[in-house]
Amino acid sequence: MHGLLQDIAVCSIAAWALGVLAHLARQPVILAYLVGGFAVGPSGLRLVHSQESVEAISELGLIFLLFMIGLEIDLKKVLSSGRTILATAGAQILGGSVLGILFFVALGERIGGGTWDALYLGLAAALSSTVIIVKVLYDKRELDTLPGRITLGVLVLQDLAVILFLAVQPSLNELRVGILALSLLRVAALVATMLLVSRFVLPHIFRGVARVPELVLVGALAWCFLGGELAHRLHLSREMGALIAGVSLSTFPYALDVTAKVTSLRDFFVTLFFVGLGMTIPLPSWSVLETALVLALFTVASRLLTTMPPLYLMGQGIRASFLPALNLAQISEFSLVLMQLGFAAGHVTVETKNATSFAFVILAVLSTFAMTNSNRISRPTVRLLKGLGLRDLDSRIEEGEGKPPRIVLLGFFRTASSLIAELERENDRVLIDQIKVVDFNPVVLRGLTERGIRVQYGDISQRETLVHSEIAQAEILVSTVPDYLLKGITNERLVRQLRSINPEATIIAHADVLADVERLYAAGADHVFVPRLIAATELRRILHAVEDGLLSGKREELDRSLEERREVLG
Repeated sequence: MHGLLQDIAVCSIAAWALGVLAHLARQPVILAYLVGGFAVGPSGLRLVHSQESVEAISELGLIFLLFMIGLEIDLKKVLSSGRTILATAGAQILGGSVLGILFFVALGERIGGGTWDALYLGLAAALSSTVIIVKVLYDKRELDTLPGRITLGVLVLQDLAVILFLAVQPSLNELRVGILALSLLRVAALVATMLLVSRFVLPHIFRGVARVPELVLVGALAWCFLGGELAHRLHLSREMGALIAGVSLSTFPYALDVTAKVTSLRDFFVTLFFVGLGMTIPLPSWSVLETALVLALFTVASRLLTTMPPLYLMGQGIRASFLPALNLAQISEFSLVLMQLGFAAGHVTVETKNATSFAFVILAVLSTFAMTNSNRISRPTVRLLKGLGLRDLDSRIEEGEGKPPRIVLLGFFRTASSLIAELERENDRVLIDQIKVVDFNPVVLRGLTERGIRVQYGDISQRETLVHSEIAQAEILVSTVPDYLLKGITNERLVRQLRSINPEATIIAHADVLADVERLYAAGADHVFVPRLIAATELRRILHAVEDGLLSGKREELDRSLEERREVLG
């Protein structure tokens, strides 16, 4: 026991020190944990050399990692996912897995007869890293964009697909109908039991201890390990039991509170898993590095082949089809989990497991860079594909038809969406008919076209888009999109572009912060609006309504304004 505690201390210190360096270098901390484990493990400084410690640290971290992944799977969101996300996820997961298996079989990897390297490599290549993707998209404030929502939807469905594989994984060496049916029956029994208990029993228990935070935390841990032990008794893996325990908890009313309580422990146990995984990685041979590079290249290629085509065929345009493929172009931490389970079960060789870990490291670095610079990458890609004859959404819009617009809305986000809805609510067709919108969101293109509003598909950061948007003939030019959502341009630079193209127009611009106001006026804006000031004015009125006992009237006023209001971006 003393040795195990010492080994955990060494792992934690190494993970923290290298995690700080990774943060400063703007790299995923998971890489730091893997490198830290490698550094202190048997292949490095040998500060931790006990095989029992390595196995205990890895298994404990793995069980808790899967429990937390399950907690973050929102079944309601999955069930309500749109056709676009469901079709894309199905094509990516099934297509990527099948392509991967066929590709690695063609390279000589085994499948069947007790050796399943091709199967595991194909599945590993079909999964993407939730940790890396969410972190980068959150930092870029792109989680709520169309490509961001598609990416997150695919990630959730990938996690659910893994549950199905874990159901049959223990029986891979005996792939007979009876055995598979028995495995699925055991999984169904486990899922049904845990969902029923979490639906009808746990809420009452957690309601009774909700005011005692430590009991909420201990209860969540007990549920995690109970799920693991129940799965073990059903001859399934403890890891699968922990995953289903997390999914079942995600559906009950105290899920958010449990997740908040467990977050700090999650980070610690996730650290232990990846450090423990790093300790099992030996110095790579050339054959391992070669496999890792092939796996990395195939992963990127398969994302483009299985993610972009279905989105494009469903009318999302080149850009919104390419960005999710770029976002998903890495190997998941779940892939490392599968390889660890496969190695423990004797399904894959140690070379295959190690090659997957190195491929994860390679793609984590490259993918973080690519996602951070996705706008710079997407622009030349769109131009290249259009040059090769691929039609984009802008080819469906007949430009220069009829009378030029009097008002041009450059970019279309929530403020512009509310403006259009307000004009429609007031039935102000005179003003609506004078408006033209320029944006590259396919949802906006379809929504506005259906409402009879002129719209042009295009990137407002590109001067050629502005020139072909009839802004030279417009009287009023309006930018309502905040700087953090503009790609490749700011409101200040946009105003300068607009003023150079149309010196006579009235330009109205959006300011994120107060310091932007003077800069926008200096750039050529005629008026600057600051949404936070408008919101503050309304909030002041609400506070006065509270003081005067008139809050119900304000509520009725809001309800009336929302009545029958249909926004393009609701």
